[in-house]
Amino acid sequence: MEQRRLILIIALGFVLILLWQAWLGENQSPAERSNVTQTTEQAAGNDRPANDLPTSGGPSTGGGVPSAAGDEAGARSGTTADRVRVETDVLSLEIDPNGGVIRQADLLEYPVELDRPDEPVRLLQDSGGFTYIAQSGLIGAKNAPAPDHHAAFRLEQPEYRLADGESVLEVPMTWEQDGIRVTKTFLFKRGSYAIDLRYTVENTTDAEWRGKQYRQLTRSGSTPGMQLMHTYTGGVYAGTPPGGGDRLNYEKIDFDEMGKLKLQKDLQNGWAAIIQHYFLSAWVPSNPEQVNQYYTLKSQNDGFSVYSLGLISPVTAVAPQSSQTLESILYVGPKVQSNLAPLAQGLELTVDFGFLTVISEPIFHLLQFFHKWVGNWGWAIVLVTLVIKLLFLWPSAISYRSMARMRAVTPKMQALKERFADDKQRLSQEMMKLYQKEKINPLGGCLPIVIQIPVFIALYWVLVESVELRQAPWILWIHDLTQKDPYFILPLLMGASMFIQQKLNPAPVDPMQKKIFQWLPVVFTVFFSFFPAGLVLYWFVNNLLSIAQQTIITRRVEKQMAAQKGSS
Repeated sequence: MEQRRLILIIALGFVLILLWQAWLGENQSPAERSNVTQTTEQAAGNDRPANDLPTSGGPSTGGGVPSAAGDEAGARSGTTADRVRVETDVLSLEIDPNGGVIRQADLLEYPVELDRPDEPVRLLQDSGGFTYIAQSGLIGAKNAPAPDHHAAFRLEQPEYRLADGESVLEVPMTWEQDGIRVTKTFLFKRGSYAIDLRYTVENTTDAEWRGKQYRQLTRSGSTPGMQLMHTYTGGVYAGTPPGGGDRLNYEKIDFDEMGKLKLQKDLQNGWAAIIQHYFLSAWVPSNPEQVNQYYTLKSQNDGFSVYSLGLISPVTAVAPQSSQTLESILYVGPKVQSNLAPLAQGLELTVDFGFLTVISEPIFHLLQFFHKWVGNWGWAIVLVTLVIKLLFLWPSAISYRSMARMRAVTPKMQALKERFADDKQRLSQEMMKLYQKEKINPLGGCLPIVIQIPVFIALYWVLVESVELRQAPWILWIHDLTQKDPYFILPLLMGASMFIQQKLNPAPVDPMQKKIFQWLPVVFTVFFSFFPAGLVLYWFVNNLLSIAQQTIITRRVEKQMAAQKGSS
């Protein structure tokens, strides 16, 4: 009995500690949850950052890549007024003619807050002292002319918009020097966050042109405003070693590591991304079989540090009087697994469910299945809870039968405790004899809690990481299942259900344990008041189902024990 109580307290305490740590990292005010600071825009990056181009020779043989060099005109970023505006049905972007850098990206279908539906999440931005941009360019071998992400491109118009009835929007920009003409084209598709990038190199000279394509994501090491989000924010890259089989190497590299390490790794079937809560940007080579070198850089922008994660292709040769096209994909959008998986092997792993992914993944797919059926994520959570309860029905039944028997013999246990109060060893021996006689497993009552801890934590990460549930309503006052209940009604109901469930359990013999268990519903109510409403909903519904199951089993056991006592 004492061991069972101790294990149960430890298990519950473990859940509370994990969730408390997660809440400390995640809980923040609504104004802080977006990556937007309401400040006056300023032109960031007026001076060319030092060492902001890859300088490695890359994964293939051929001329090495020179370090960044160029005049001040090519080094200056365009002002906000100079940027080209592009709008599709899901994206609104600003592209800098200097380098064709995407300096701003708004996700039109994802409002910052429910009460601000017309203000979209701004994923990429370069203002207010914060930088998060997507850069790309070419570097010519042996000083061959090539446009990097500082080169001045020409565009035909200042604004591009995907018109009704159109499925593709092309944004071409041109650069020309010493007989080399480069057309950099962004292709946007309706309903897609994946942007195709094409470099068409036309060589009108009598000599072969050789160069490499690089793509990088550059970001400040901090997020605008006070950010306390517990979920990982930083770099991620993946790929398979050249000729090393199909096993994917998935690695995180945070901003501090980018500043300290000089990453140089050759990979194929790969991609490079910067991820944050719910959203990411990622560069994906169009040819997965091509070996790219992945690199990191630290540079200075207006006196503060920025960090780049990128990849550089092998040397491409363009014969005289000919042309060739180099292609890549840039993803800027939500971490929706169905969007990411088709783009590259393992890109869906950026939806990080942590060390319990093996449990979280089935829960997520089960949630999706029920959501397609009922059309509401809250009711989907209720149905998933029912499925989980059915899976644990048998071990729960064993536990509840053990607790029912223990509850029936509590007076005998109390009598033994009073009789052998001064002899702990004898008390333990008599207790064990009583357990054996009454067919009680003293640890059986811990089983439902212990086996559900991994499920509970896995569901927490599903709610935290799945953008599909972001701002998803349930009923009445619950408008966002990933945020706390604004009126604390669900936590109070959950606490009441815990109190009822506690009354069905055998009362602890030890006075101290009795006080601890009396306070547990109160403690859980306070803790759960600040957790996602979807998680509280799961625990509340699970408690209701447990109460129903335990009540039925307790009555059956009590009748059986009464019948046995009567026959004896």
